[in-house]
Amino acid sequence: MSTVSYYTEEGLKKLKEELNHLRDVERPKSSQAIADARDKGDLSENAEYDAAKEAQGLLELKISKLEETLSNARLIDESQLDTSKVLVLSTVKLKNQQNGMVLSYTLVAESEADLKAGKISVTSPIGKGLLGKEVGDVAEITVPNGTLKFDILEISRS
Repeated sequence: MSTVSYYTEEGLKKLKEELNHLRDVERPKSSQAIADARDKGDLSENAEYDAAKEAQGLLELKISKLEETLSNARLIDESQLDTSKVLVLSTVKLKNQQNGMVLSYTLVAESEADLKAGKISVTSPIGKGLLGKEVGDVAEITVPNGTLKFDILEISRS
């Protein structure tokens, strides 16, 4: 069963670039490595050939997974996003009730998540806990070391 993933224009572009790189650059390199190893003689005792074939198999698997991801990818029209509740691509300003820290996160697709840039996956525990909340709500989120409570201060588009 394949799942639909939602991406920004930038995220979708990165996926396509990665797939094109794997197909146009890495695949020919892999084929050349196999050909070079084959030229070295007896294939039954050629570890280099076996390693090149295995690397090719892993590359083809990665390409296949990326193709599947792209076939199920949907572009999000950011201008149509509702800011009354937390959705994918919402930027949420939160206040941790425990320590008073104010944080800001943008909810994105799993492949676009980058905590350093303030982008968290909608499939992460915090992302799931924030989805559907409105300004003024308290999000109770269970994480490995307990339950966190966040006040939803503000919701905007990314």
